[in-house]
Formats: sequence, structure tokens, C-alpha cells
Amino acid sequence: MLDIAEELHRWCLRGRPFAVATVVATGGSAPRQPGAALAVDGAGTVIGSVSGGCVEGAVYDLCREALDGHGPETLLERFGYSDEDAFAVGLTCGGEIDILIQRIDPAARPELVRALAAAASGEAAAAARVVAGPAELLGRALLVGEGDGWEGSLGDPRRDRDAAAQARALLAAGRTGTVEIGADGSRCGEPVTLLVESSVPPPRLLVFGAIDFAAALVRAGKFLGYRVTVCDARPVFATARRFPEADEVVVDWPHRYLDAEATAQRIDGRTAVCVLTHDAKFDLPLLERALRLPVAYVGAMGSRRTHLQRLDRLRENGVTELDLARLHSPIGLDLGARTPEETALSIAAEIVAFRHGGSGAPLTGATIPIHHDTPPAALPRRTGDAVA
Repeated sequence: MLDIAEELHRWCLRGRPFAVATVVATGGSAPRQPGAALAVDGAGTVIGSVSGGCVEGAVYDLCREALDGHGPETLLERFGYSDEDAFAVGLTCGGEIDILIQRIDPAARPELVRALAAAASGEAAAAARVVAGPAELLGRALLVGEGDGWEGSLGDPRRDRDAAAQARALLAAGRTGTVEIGADGSRCGEPVTLLVESSVPPPRLLVFGAIDFAAALVRAGKFLGYRVTVCDARPVFATARRFPEADEVVVDWPHRYLDAEATAQRIDGRTAVCVLTHDAKFDLPLLERALRLPVAYVGAMGSRRTHLQRLDRLRENGVTELDLARLHSPIGLDLGARTPEETALSIAAEIVAFRHGGSGAPLTGATIPIHHDTPPAALPRRTGDAVA
């Protein structure tokens, strides 16, 4: 649901009830992951997607029924593979998805309105909703932020406390997924499955070197949803006019800027660092620091000869083999790239492949999985599917 928070929050500000369908669990080769959502308002306006098209029509109808009062206001529906009948409602990919359809009245669900507001503004927040368990709990929700408290309730203080702790753990990891708690707030008794949707600020892409390749990489990074910073010590090159799509352009020595950002805790395990200067006086002190930070990706531009010389210098400066193994250099995948735009595509593709554990190999004729995300949540037990 939080993946379409911006539009949903606008609906909430206007007091418009809507029905939202959210993927809560997947099995097999499902096209969308838990948290993907489709929403419908009273006028029939639809936003978002839960399957890439396979079951959107059926989900839309269930949302309209929930809104119009012709069906339950909260419903858990499973869609599986449609094989014999090409016109049957189902997933042609062979997977299964469980979808929670829920009517939301903004005036009655302040915790969900607050969750949507947080996600729309880029705040760190996580919404936990009951997606399986006792029928009377289905669809209940609470919201956690960076503090110790929570908003909303699952109907029992012990249950709330346990759910908030689980949601806060996923928020800290920036993950969306399902967790299981006990109905009485312990690990005993009938289990309650929660879908925890985390909203965190966008990951950062730090591009060092204000060159033409950097301008193309800025555009690719923005397309992928990164907050992009360009940094260069040369003020004549590092200008907002040359990089209008960057979120910020910084004039500073790269290693000094990275040190300051790390000290201020503005770098985390999702940050990607791309070093494009291929100038030793900038690259070496920068890479020494970057390779010792817990960032997601460190890549450096340069020829294979430059790469080998750079490795020798980094070893002389005390960088360990374990840290050097984290360096992606020469940067990017082998696409035969020539232009700045093609090179940016090569770099962006490597960042995505590394993030999800992809090989970068062609899928044609391959037997490797298409999706390399963390294993999807197991489909929860079907108990108490509908609540009128």
C-alpha cells in the first residue's frame, strides 16, 4: 500500500473512502512482491498494480464491491495459476498470490492515514496490518516510526507491543515482509500474521567526478529511485547547471565529503558509491574510505591497467584483500558501452544486479531464476478470510 502512498494520501486529505488491494504473500513465480498495491476510489479511479495485469480486473471488481457494500469490507483472496482456460482469472506465470482487499475510510483509520502521510513525505515509518489469524483481527493495523511508541492497535496491549517490535525491526532494515506473532502477544496460541510495509527515505547514489559520464549516471540513478549527489573538488565543473537532475551538487574533496557524510550518519547499507574521476589524487583517498564503510556498492571507473595499479596503491595504503574484493572495477557490466548514456546503463545494471544477486547473464536460454530478491513470504494459512 505504501508504494502508492502519494496518491492515496491525496485521497485521504479529501476525505475520500477507497478500497486498497495489497499483495500480502506470494508463491512460485509471482509477478509482484508483498506490499504491491492497487486502489480504487468511489468514482472508479484506479491506481497501482498487484500482478502486472493478470488478475487486475478481478481485483478491481472486489475493490468496488468492498466500497459499494456489496461484499465484505475486508477480504483475503488467493489467486493461482490459470492453465486450461486461457480466459480464467489467474496468474499465467504459474505463481500464487494472496491479496488483502480492504475498504479504508480516512476518518476511521487515522493510523493508516498517518502511514500514508509519512510514506508520501519520505519519512521513516512502518505499517503492520493483520493479514491472517482470527477473523476479528483481519485488517487491523498499527504504525511505528523511529521512536519507541506506536499508533493504532491490534486489540491487545501485549499483541501491540510484540507487533510494534517486529515492525520496528523490519523498518530498521528497510524491508517489507510478513512476520508471525501469537494472538495473545506471545509465541503461544493461534498465530497472527502481519504484513509490515516499510517506508524509508530513498537510497543514496554518490557520484564522484563531475564529468559527462556522471551527468548520464545521475539520470539513470534518478530513474531507479536514488537520491543522487554529485561531488567534485573542481568548482568550474561541479555546478548545478551541468547537473540539473541531481538532488545536490557539492564542491569538496571527495574523501572529505564522504568522511563528513559518514560521521553525520547519512550513509547506510543501501548507499551506492561510484568513483568516475579516474584521477589517483582523488580516487585513492576516497576508495580507502569507501571500501571500509558498510555501503551497498563501490565502483570505480578506469581501464584494466588503471585498476591493477590502483589495487597496488590501495594495498600499500593498508587496504585489506577482503575490502578490495568489494570493489567493482572496471565499473559496470559488459554491454559494449561507448557513449556516456550506454556507460551509465552499464553501471546502473551492475548496481541492480549486485543488489538482487543477479548474474548479469542473458535470460534467453538460461535456467537461472528471473527474480533474485530475498525469498518471498510463505503463503499464510487461510483462517478467517473475510470480515463483513
